[in-house]
Amino acid sequence: MTAPTGHPGGTDRHVRAGEAAAGPYALDIGPGRAGWTYCSLRVLDLPPGGSHTFATGGSEWIVLPLTGGCTVRTEGETFALRGRDSVFRGVSDFAYLPRDGSAQIASGAGGRFALAGAKCERRLPARYGPAPEVPVELRGAGSCSRQVNNFAAADVFACDRLIAVEVLTPGGNWSSYPPHKHDEHRPGAESVLEEIYYFEIDGREGAAGGGDPGPGGAADDGVGYHRVSPSREGGTDLLVEVRGGDTVLIPDGWHGPSIAAPGRAMYYLNVMAGSGERAWLISDHPGHGWIRDTWPGQAVDPRLPLYTADAPAPPPGTAPAGGAGPADTAPAADRGAVRGDFR
Repeated sequence: MTAPTGHPGGTDRHVRAGEAAAGPYALDIGPGRAGWTYCSLRVLDLPPGGSHTFATGGSEWIVLPLTGGCTVRTEGETFALRGRDSVFRGVSDFAYLPRDGSAQIASGAGGRFALAGAKCERRLPARYGPAPEVPVELRGAGSCSRQVNNFAAADVFACDRLIAVEVLTPGGNWSSYPPHKHDEHRPGAESVLEEIYYFEIDGREGAAGGGDPGPGGAADDGVGYHRVSPSREGGTDLLVEVRGGDTVLIPDGWHGPSIAAPGRAMYYLNVMAGSGERAWLISDHPGHGWIRDTWPGQAVDPRLPLYTADAPAPPPGTAPAGGAGPADTAPAADRGAVRGDFR
């Protein structure tokens, strides 16, 4: 559903699963489809033994396994990505692909792979990103607790323009909160970044996978909610029910909250890029920013982290080894460590 609009940036900003499928891609969103300049996201489904070759063109790309593993060949290099069983079960390794080249992705067992891209100027070398070096951050507190896998954050992994992170929100929690924006150039305070949210919804707590039958055998594929409110006259105004495979495009506006339904963890992949300095600088909504002041007096949700970079989640239905609050996290300076952050 869409909030009361009257704004041109309303309904077309919510792309339901399958609506932007093209060729081998379950999702193919580029600047032309989104109506902007830089950001792209593709989701590639490969059957067992399948492969796909594509040209990078004028964009840099990161190949990120969502489920399964693959081999990426580019620039005379071969990167074997171990991947993961699910975005809800572990951190993944990844591969960076430079502009003006080509790459082949092949998977013996099959899987689903995100290709996050951004138009860029510099041609950086192809590289492998090991899973153990991905900083896992615990952000917020209480019912605003979430986990952020900062695999390609601006201060973590070198790209020309691309910024990409993963966010996991336990069932019943709010993330992307307080609402914030990055649609004005204010040096040192706010950067201009286009942004894509790609969603997945986990299976019911205690059950494996998504789409598990609910009581009485009824189909239950899970939902969440996402809000974008205008930061300017005629800006993006959206309140949508999101399901696995849905995407929300954010050229402007206060975005958040992203709300996970009780009993269902929510995942989203954020892909960002803009014309200025490669930095994630945001402004909080003036009516909601006060919530940050309440976090230091609260504990982080004990369900977090769902997993760490070197410790995958336990099988569904089993108890985790123990949640991590600020008092029992690893040192923030360690790559791959769990970090408590109240930003």
